[in-house]
Amino acid sequence: MLNYIWSGFFLVGFLAALAQWVFMGDTEIFKRVIDGTFESAKSSVMDIALPLAGVMTLWLGIMNIGEKAGAVGFIARVIAPFFSRIFPGVPKDHPATGHMVMNFSANMLGLDNAATPFGLKAMESLQELNPNKDEASDAQIMFLVIQTSGLTVIPLSIMAQRAILGAADPSDIFIPCLIATYISTLVGIIAVSIRQRINLFHPVVLAWLGGGTAVIGGLVWYIAAFMSKPEIELMSKVSANLILFSIIVTFIFAALRKRVNVYEAFIEGAKGGIQTSLNIIPYLVGMLVAISVVRNSGVLGLIVDGVNWVLAALGLRNDWTGALPTALMKPLSGSGSRAMMIDAMKTYGVDSFVGRLASIMQGAADTTFYVIALYFGSVGIRRTRYAISAGMTADVAGMIAAVFVAYLFFG
Repeated sequence: MLNYIWSGFFLVGFLAALAQWVFMGDTEIFKRVIDGTFESAKSSVMDIALPLAGVMTLWLGIMNIGEKAGAVGFIARVIAPFFSRIFPGVPKDHPATGHMVMNFSANMLGLDNAATPFGLKAMESLQELNPNKDEASDAQIMFLVIQTSGLTVIPLSIMAQRAILGAADPSDIFIPCLIATYISTLVGIIAVSIRQRINLFHPVVLAWLGGGTAVIGGLVWYIAAFMSKPEIELMSKVSANLILFSIIVTFIFAALRKRVNVYEAFIEGAKGGIQTSLNIIPYLVGMLVAISVVRNSGVLGLIVDGVNWVLAALGLRNDWTGALPTALMKPLSGSGSRAMMIDAMKTYGVDSFVGRLASIMQGAADTTFYVIALYFGSVGIRRTRYAISAGMTADVAGMIAAVFVAYLFFG
């Protein structure tokens, strides 16, 4: 599947560039495409893989301390009743459960620097249970789809960007973002569960999903009813970093109690950080270069023009299509979709309907193809099975939800 998509990016990009050269007389189009491939190849290594090596080295060391201290195992036992239902192939006390919980928690708090090492460690642990090392297992697909749904409680980076551009209330997209990304996550879990024949009506599953929904709903209600924008930003910054630092201290304290040599445990775990980063470079370069071809060839503009034409012919509202480039770019590139979001806010106005919708779309899901290249590439998986289609299903659900939520709040 990934092979055809990767090849398709180049073919579609070439045809789109050729069409613009022939029909629009754009003589610079091929130069932009080629320049973009070189820039993407460079940034894949210099801006992503190498910085990730340092972060990976730190957090894999911290994670190893937690494992030897028994903290990761404790987390796994707490969450085991729920995870044993949606990850039936993972033993209840397996370290992969704790790694996945740490990853999901970091993502929800917006701690990207910590979430990625936790996620890569989780994928490595799941690969140990995978009988076919070249093909994604059911558990790996479920984990990746939840990952690509991008569930984040407080989209601080989006609110910060809106503040920079002069939004009257940068946090007004907070609740819409949370609703959209929650729908994306829920649809992703349901889509994978149907393929894997997981019983979502089991009392344990219903209790955890219902409890999670209640917690998120209660948090949204409290923040919306009682907190101002500065208080929301302060709470996000303080709580997220406090929790992260508390994890480090707790792991070290627990290790000392068990008479673990903390420093040696850190060094032992940290050794894998650089190697993991080196392993993913070919996958990152390949995927990001292909994405660059699509972005620089003008494919997105052609799609937006086509959608506008269809909606006009059907007599439907098309005032939302200005945010469509953000939605189209989001599964491909986080930085690309962020650029599209900023462009939409600058073009239409940061507090316009399109500006707000682009912000909601940015927070509705994660970068599916980047995540697949990163996580599956780190363990050498080449056959992704239905991971891409399930991840894209979650993405589409999040984007559709974003449109409806934007109309509900701002339309």
